[in-house]
Amino acid sequence: MTPPSSPASVPRRLLALALPVVGLNVLNVLSLAVDTAMVGRLPDPASALTGLGYGTQFLFILMVLMIGLAVGSVAIVARAFGARDLERVNHQLGQSMMLTVGMGVLMGLVGRAVAPLYLDLVSARGPARAAALLYLDPLLLGLVFNYLTILLGSMLRGVGNTRLAFQVALVSNLANFGLNSVLIYGALGLPALGVRGAAIGTLLSQILSLVLILGALARGAVPGVRPPLRPVAVDWAAARSLLRIGAPAALDMVVLNAGFLSIVTLLGLLDPLAVAAHGIGLRIQALAFVPGMAISQATGALVGNALGAGKPDEARQVARVSVGLCVAVMSVVPLFIALPSDAVLALFDVDPAGAMGGYATTWIRILGVCMPLAGVHVALAGAFQGAGATPLSLRLNLASTLLVQIPASYLLGVQAGLGPLGVWLGFPIGFVARSGLALWTYIDGAWLQARVR
Repeated sequence: MTPPSSPASVPRRLLALALPVVGLNVLNVLSLAVDTAMVGRLPDPASALTGLGYGTQFLFILMVLMIGLAVGSVAIVARAFGARDLERVNHQLGQSMMLTVGMGVLMGLVGRAVAPLYLDLVSARGPARAAALLYLDPLLLGLVFNYLTILLGSMLRGVGNTRLAFQVALVSNLANFGLNSVLIYGALGLPALGVRGAAIGTLLSQILSLVLILGALARGAVPGVRPPLRPVAVDWAAARSLLRIGAPAALDMVVLNAGFLSIVTLLGLLDPLAVAAHGIGLRIQALAFVPGMAISQATGALVGNALGAGKPDEARQVARVSVGLCVAVMSVVPLFIALPSDAVLALFDVDPAGAMGGYATTWIRILGVCMPLAGVHVALAGAFQGAGATPLSLRLNLASTLLVQIPASYLLGVQAGLGPLGVWLGFPIGFVARSGLALWTYIDGAWLQARVR
């Protein structure tokens, strides 16, 4: 067995893998922010932004199966790469791509059928409902392209190459900005498509990302790793391994989205303006989660590599370093975003002195306060997923979301009469439970014994 890495090497490797992911996640957040800022300059911006908020939340819900498949694929690929088994890496890449294509087509069709029901569930009405449907329709038709881009970006983490995904995202974000400028407001002889134009611009940039990544891999960007450019036969044993690891991760996302959906639903019942403010706040605040999520994603890859190489002590060390880095980074971030300037809200054409601006400021401050606690959970969740211990992560999230966060939001927001403030307070309360349970799970050590094959 190869000796574990020196203590100094783990932070260096973690940061080297995480930094391009930070850039990638920033670009992903900026892509959503660009859509939001441009849509906010349309006539009737309140309805347009509220519809965008509803639509974005629905797309997050449809991501749950894809996230599960990506987590399962990364756990398997990272272990195979850690064991230097490139044949298995390529086999898993082919299997994951085939499953992703099938899932993307299916979920796109299902999404178009159930989107109106979802909007009824969250009490979307009038122009906001119409805007949500206009935004969703193109993105659901092309959902498979987004799914494949997510998968390939995840697989690149598993083989230790995060630079390629960042470089591609940089190009596609520039394309998204240009396309949105033309399609939302109308230019170059094209009509102004409004909210639908924002969706079409986003879809075209996602297709560009997929083409660029596939082209780079086909040219040998990662030595020994080649994506299949034609259909491959399904390996049912590999599919079962993906299901065993990915299904709990997908359910984990269902639970997480249930927590967010509960917030949107309660806000919609209390004040529809709070839904729009919630979406704006998430886009601004998402930048605060970017460094921690990047470290978490890099942690999963390095934990998988370490376990594949037969180094459980190194996997524990990676998790410990990850917690320290996440907490440090996510403790500093609130200093810059917990008190947002008027200029930040002005990017979305929101008056800080108005009702929506007040709601957005309150939500951002609440999120800022819970950042350090979120850092503990984010880091350890990455370690558990990289080890393939997704059932443990699911049980942790079930307990904290269904038994703590959702009841707290309802009791404080509705029963105690605190309104949107009370609904949002359930979020940091939930993170207290998540972080405590995550630490207990790490100390227990059962996550290191997860079966991947």
